[in-house]
Amino acid sequence: MTLIPLVRDEFSAPFFDGAAAGRLMLRYSPSSGEWSEPAALVCSVTQARDLEWRPAAGVGELVSWTVKPGRRGEDGRTAPDQVIGIVETAEGPWLTLRLVDAAAPGLRAGMAVRVDFVRPEGGEAMPVGRVSA
Repeated sequence: MTLIPLVRDEFSAPFFDGAAAGRLMLRYSPSSGEWSEPAALVCSVTQARDLEWRPAAGVGELVSWTVKPGRRGEDGRTAPDQVIGIVETAEGPWLTLRLVDAAAPGLRAGMAVRVDFVRPEGGEAMPVGRVSA
């Protein structure tokens, strides 16, 4: 699976620091007690602006998925298909993750997913999903 390296900025640094340590970081609003996805600038439920980074459980359930067909490379070989899943985290926010070691025919909604991290060559650690039967 070919992954494009991601690059951190000031806003995303806590996310990538957590990823490098094997922890999924989500945004949390102390005033509302609600969790939001990593890119959130305000609480996804109340629009509160007091978001802070907090470690999440790193587990969830598969909601849906799609298969991204592999593209033909310059060398004439076709890359393998990639399975992209929508995962509802234990805290509530949904994440879109590449599902590694998963075959689309065997997937079903509600399957347990554990967030893991991979480090593409030259890039930051990034989350992927590992499906449990």
